[in-house]
This record gives sequence, structure tokens and C-alpha cells, in this order.
Amino acid sequence: HGQSQWNLENRFTGWTDVPLTEEGRNEARRAADALAETGIVFTKAFTSVLVRAQETLDIILARLDLTSIPVACDQALNERHYGDLQGLNKAETAEKYGADQVHIWRRSYDVRPPGGESLKDTAARTLPYFNDNIVADLDSDETVLVSAHGNSLRSIVMELDGLDSEQVLELNIDTGVPIIYRLEPGAKVVAKKILTP
Repeated sequence: HGQSQWNLENRFTGWTDVPLTEEGRNEARRAADALAETGIVFTKAFTSVLVRAQETLDIILARLDLTSIPVACDQALNERHYGDLQGLNKAETAEKYGADQVHIWRRSYDVRPPGGESLKDTAARTLPYFNDNIVADLDSDETVLVSAHGNSLRSIVMELDGLDSEQVLELNIDTGVPIIYRLEPGAKVVAKKILTP
């Protein structure tokens, strides 16, 4: 999705329903334009139940003149739940708990923030949905667009790129930047391209 209000404010967002900023809307428009240049015609879309991902998808589909394609919304694609950290400023949280601890909560694979999910937990809900729905549609010759979140997408990219729990620590998903995968049946990656602005 594009930049949200809490991305701008450097807050842990998680499952809090925060809208896009104007820059986030611009990122969605730029993403749509970059996707249009590829010539890909999407036949189905997937998004989380959170408004920032849905608004990003709506902008992209409108700009691509694809508002009539089916859209599936599911909380399995929601951002990682940050628990007690949701709503807190990341810099202030680092001052309170220490930068190293906050870095572990944010970037580790299997360490949960207080009351929240680790990336491993996020993957445990995201990947079954991805395999049962998105991959199933891809295997049925659909061309799909997914508008989701940094960590739900990190778990999917980890799977597609074959990253281990150490390699995923360095993986960052930028807001508003499309990643295109071409897959063979069974989610075998044959091509990947990041559409950097």
C-alpha cells in the first residue's frame, strides 16, 4: 500500500485502520502508472481488510480501468499485529525500551512484540491463504494483483524467494512500489521485477 498517516508519523500501525496520506495516494497513482507500462491486465485482486491497502487497490484499479474485476478481502493479508506497540512512535519506543530491543521486535523472524505477532506468526496466517487462494487462482490462469502490507508481503516474498529466517531480516518492502512475479504452476518463480520509481 501507499504511505499511511502513521507511516508518516513513524508509528507502529499493525491492525489499526489508518488512512493513506496524500503522498500515499500519489504513490498508488505512480504504482498504477508503472503497472500500466508493463501491459499486464489483471483479472482478480486481493487485499487485506484494512483501509490503507483497500484505498491503494481502489486507486490502482480505477487508474487501470479495472474496477469491474473481482476483489477478495481477507484479514489473513493484514499487516503484522504489533500488539502493545500499536500507535506508539517508533523513536519514542526505542528511547523507552532501547533501540536494540525495538529492532528485534520489528525485524526478527520469531520474536513477538508484547501482545503482538512475530513475522513467523504473520506468515502462519498469510501463507495458507496465499497458497489456498492466490496460488490457486494463478494456477487457474488468473493474473492477480495483491495490495497488502510490509510484513504480510514480507512473509509471501520470503516464501517465493526461498529466503531463510536470517535472510528475511534484510528484506524491506517499500510503500507504493510494485513487485511483479511471473510464476509457473505450484508457485515456482520464473521471473521477478521490482518497479522502482
